[in-house]
Amino acid sequence: MLNAATHYQLDYPDLALVLALVRGGTLARAAALLRVDVSTVFRAVRRLESSLGQVLFEKSRAGYLPTSLATTLAQQAERAEQALEAARVGVEQGGEVISGTVRLTCTDSVLQGLLLPALARFMPGYSALTLELSTSNDFANLSRRDADIALRLTRTPPEHLVGRCLGTVSYRVCASPGYAQQHDTQDLATLAWIAPDDFLPDHPTVAWRRQHLPGVRPSYRCNSMLSATELVRAGLGVAALPDFLLGEGHGLQPLGPALAGHDTALWLLTRPDCRALRSVVTLFDELGRHLRQPS
Repeated sequence: MLNAATHYQLDYPDLALVLALVRGGTLARAAALLRVDVSTVFRAVRRLESSLGQVLFEKSRAGYLPTSLATTLAQQAERAEQALEAARVGVEQGGEVISGTVRLTCTDSVLQGLLLPALARFMPGYSALTLELSTSNDFANLSRRDADIALRLTRTPPEHLVGRCLGTVSYRVCASPGYAQQHDTQDLATLAWIAPDDFLPDHPTVAWRRQHLPGVRPSYRCNSMLSATELVRAGLGVAALPDFLLGEGHGLQPLGPALAGHDTALWLLTRPDCRALRSVVTLFDELGRHLRQPS
């Protein structure tokens, strides 16, 4: 809270000053961001702290460290910055602009194989929309309200979330072309296997391997399917990988058909309370159009 005794009225230049110093960390970097000289920034910070009656930054060898108040003001400044940018874009485009920040979570394999190509197609049309991305394998992000939208590979999405199924995702045993040439790929049990570790105990590929190759002990265990894919591409062994990570130019060679009865579904999910936010609804609908998988 601000010191009420000062009665100082913050304005946008004050917020821009704090944001620049938080982002830059030093007077020199803040001055470059604001396009003024270092002495101007120094005097402006001292003047603002005096007006507020509170310290905003602690000087250290590492630079200027923001206090909790400065961090809060910087967050508010970022929102003001986004609102101003949305207004500018709206004037330029002559219409309503979708703005704000949407937090999205997905696995690293979904990010690499599905989400990035989709974002490249439609996000340039939403210049005032900010997207915060995080990768994880669980649903806790939405439950804890750490995210607004999730893309998940599952047959049983949590009942407290709402969303839509975008289609089926199949898995195939794959190898690099070099590994396939050097080994007898007809006998899968004799190959070096790369598999999810205990962080993904119920993964469809784990269930398939336990059923069809119960004697196989993986040579490599990974906590993500993207890591498993990279090990396969490096020629270290074989793995059952999702079909969206395969295809021309990926350096992976399927060794057989899709694993029957062990596919999964791609779900686009959000919290019920997020359906009132235009930014979330807009991104949700765009993802639904661009990520639909063949069933």
